Amino acid sequence: MIAFLIKRLFHALLVMFIISVIAFAIQDNLGDPIQQMVGQSVPESEREILREQLGLNDPFLIQYLRFAGNALQLDFGYSYIFNQPTTEVILRHLPATLELVFSTTLLIVLLSVPIGVYSAIRPRAWLSRFFMGVSIIGISIPVFLTAIMLIQLFAIGVSWSPFPADTGWGAWLNDLITTEGGMPAYGRGDPVPVFGTWATNFASLEGLTYLVLPTVSLASIMLPLFIRLIRAEMLEVLQSEYVKFARAKGISLRRIYFLHALKNTMLPVITMGGVQIGTLVAYTILTETVFQWPGMGLMFLNAIQRSDVPLIITYLMIVGLIFVITNTLVDLIYGLVNPTVKLTGKPA
Repeated sequence: MIAFLIKRLFHALLVMFIISVIAFAIQDNLGDPIQQMVGQSVPESEREILREQLGLNDPFLIQYLRFAGNALQLDFGYSYIFNQPTTEVILRHLPATLELVFSTTLLIVLLSVPIGVYSAIRPRAWLSRFFMGVSIIGISIPVFLTAIMLIQLFAIGVSWSPFPADTGWGAWLNDLITTEGGMPAYGRGDPVPVFGTWATNFASLEGLTYLVLPTVSLASIMLPLFIRLIRAEMLEVLQSEYVKFARAKGISLRRIYFLHALKNTMLPVITMGGVQIGTLVAYTILTETVFQWPGMGLMFLNAIQRSDVPLIITYLMIVGLIFVITNTLVDLIYGLVNPTVKLTGKPA
């Protein structure tokens, strides 16, 4: 285990070095930050003085070495937009993004596992076919379009009633989507402080309502993938010899499905899940833009529009670090779930 952690630490440093070089190399193609910092009336001579003060006229190698030396001290420079250290800006927006990713991950896990297992156990049932059909639609619709439709249905409201009003659930759904000003679809509301300056939407019912639509829209792109993956893996496991032997021994189907089969089904799901959870951080850009969720995605988009190079580079470094940490944790969890896997790569 220690050898594995040392190896992954070396890989992490190598990956972060490559990310830093690539991110720093594209800064010249992101626009002129001086133009965003000063007005049009500022003469070119003053702009050149500002470029010299910021070190923008230095050769690339000098600029990168200065950046790398400061980065080792967790100093990534000052944001041109906020006039604050970029780490402070990132840390101010990071909790909102992590909160959205956590709620989305929780929703995916709670729905994909039971739906995927049920669809594998009863593949010909009409409910299983319904889930598979809806999953295809979910994969095909872009996340921003799903977000817009959710806003139209549950925030703005519609004037027609698509559900039968003579049933209890139909009347409830009709009231939900035909009432204007229903679910909140803008911003984060007023998060409740729970620890120092850290505030969360999970601490109040009103805060949870602000999370509903962004969470559902962000989960819509990943949930169908996990449902289909769990179903496919479960179907393959149910055809294996040890499952047939367990049935022949008279072991209850519930124990076979949820103890023996599901455990082996989750191995590839864990591997894919670690990568996809890291990808959710990138997908939040679209979701946060539509819902104006004050997270890192919206901040990153504003940084690109205003050529805030230090903030862009810091964002890429933080996202890369999140990917590295997530993948390392997935490898550790994989080894715990399947003890036959040797993390160090040495034969047993």
